[in-house]
Amino acid sequence: MTLRESAFANGFLAGVHCLAWALIFPCYWFLDRLISVCIPTTKERMHRREQACYLVPLKVIFGSLVFSFLFLLTSPIALIGFLLWVPLQLKRRPFVYFHKCSTSEDESLKKKTDDQAIQASFGFLTANLCLLPDCLARFNNLSDTQRRSSVIGQYIVQGVTRPRIKIYVDSPSSGTLSHGSKNSLLTPSHTSGGCTDSQSPGRPPLPPDSHVAIEDDNTCLVCENENPLNTGPEDVAIAVSDNFKEQDHRTDEAETVSDKNSNQNSNVFGRFSHKLKGGDVPFEISAHFPASVDFICLQEVFDKRAAKKLKEHLSPVFNHVLYDVGIYGFHYCSSFKFFNSGIFFASRHPILDATYHCFPNGRGEDALAAKGLLCVKVQLEHNYKEKKLIGYFNCTHLHAPEADGHIRCEQMDMLSKWINEFQARTLRTNENVAFDVLCGDFNFDNTSPDDKSEQNHNLFDDYRDPCRKGPGQEKPQVIGTLLEQPKLYKVDSPEELQRVLEDENDRKIFLSPPVGLDGSPCHNMNPEAQWVGRRLDYILYREKQFTTEVEEFTFITHLAGLTDHLSVGMRLLVNMNTNTDNP
Repeated sequence: MTLRESAFANGFLAGVHCLAWALIFPCYWFLDRLISVCIPTTKERMHRREQACYLVPLKVIFGSLVFSFLFLLTSPIALIGFLLWVPLQLKRRPFVYFHKCSTSEDESLKKKTDDQAIQASFGFLTANLCLLPDCLARFNNLSDTQRRSSVIGQYIVQGVTRPRIKIYVDSPSSGTLSHGSKNSLLTPSHTSGGCTDSQSPGRPPLPPDSHVAIEDDNTCLVCENENPLNTGPEDVAIAVSDNFKEQDHRTDEAETVSDKNSNQNSNVFGRFSHKLKGGDVPFEISAHFPASVDFICLQEVFDKRAAKKLKEHLSPVFNHVLYDVGIYGFHYCSSFKFFNSGIFFASRHPILDATYHCFPNGRGEDALAAKGLLCVKVQLEHNYKEKKLIGYFNCTHLHAPEADGHIRCEQMDMLSKWINEFQARTLRTNENVAFDVLCGDFNFDNTSPDDKSEQNHNLFDDYRDPCRKGPGQEKPQVIGTLLEQPKLYKVDSPEELQRVLEDENDRKIFLSPPVGLDGSPCHNMNPEAQWVGRRLDYILYREKQFTTEVEEFTFITHLAGLTDHLSVGMRLLVNMNTNTDNP
């Protein structure tokens, strides 16, 4: 589909649409406030306990009367606007495209790496933000959608714009570890103020190839700049040198030194994030968004004003944004749609093509939203062997009600069909595909007995899930992503939520448990196995021309208290010197 910045083909239709929405909005806002007054969150209930007992019912009664009167007063005007708005949706494009070309981007597109481009690393992020109208978000124990959207945008930018900092062990017995080694010991995280691990708010960043002394005679840190192929802040590798003879003693001592100096040298380290050994994939629970993310897929960004605020915060870093994705009103595919798909896509790399498909089989409350699939083709800033390097990124949000597993299976069939059709239509002979990623909120997990049919779907034969060992079985250290809504505000700081999720007993309290066949929580399915919460948020990938490797997979707590899902990040390493047999 041809990308246009406006959702309408001409200014006249866009102007009429703005007029219609201006007539609708006052009535919509008063209705939103009317319902919100009657549905407090647990945080608001805690605050109300501190108030005089007569104030709470007084506020509810008075607010209900005022907003009811204003709602009825503006309803006739809203009806006129609604009659204008509905037919316009047939002429509306399924997304709004924002792009801002920078000089550095124009120059990077002219680069050719050819045979020198052996590896490229790309970061992906997905998150369900629950940015519904405020009255609906309250059913998920969340409120203040506009404030949350601004804070979320700021947090994402703080995290992704910092340098990637890695710490490697360098010892006489093991030799120097290369930058691509998987044997990294520790990865420091940045401070909440957006500073990197090697700098404090009042200090300039460390220069390249600099040494940072630590209060230990046997250890020093070496900061080196890598020259990655992907755009974004430069990576910083930190090598840890020591003279210990035994590997186990060396590792333990390095960890002790890092813990001992975390307070004394907080300007150097900040706080370390926590690596989890999960087999072939390095899993991590991080209190902050990963650095140097290239692509972001967000779900449940249903509120238009919230979507615009997110776009304003992210656009200085992500120059290409697709938002307000989906359809409204009556369309051929299904019933009347009051909400769009909720999908929001942001990219550092130029978007070459995009298309959207609406699921035709939504049911119940999900039928009111235009959930579907957004397929995007992006141009990467490097060529390889005289061919353009491109990537495919697919965002989706599947059917929500737990009992409707057959509907999700049908939607997964549609995903495979639509993705393959889009790639067959858009792939050119002079292009190489670096990656093919599918992510989003699938609304089922890999441990619940009630989700057996989805767990065995052939989509997982086509795409790889880094967290999955097999149907119904997760890899070690996978923790789940759906939080218990009543407990959202008991641990509403990123660091505190990170801490409780690292403990399996606490994890059972704050993560939603798997669902049994009867729909009830299922806590003790296998007492010998590690307990895993419901993992609804997925990042899948499949190899195309090149072999790929997951460098890291991150469960992110940065949005604690702002949404009811953990964010998920993945960094994919593409080895362009090796080809696969995939078309």
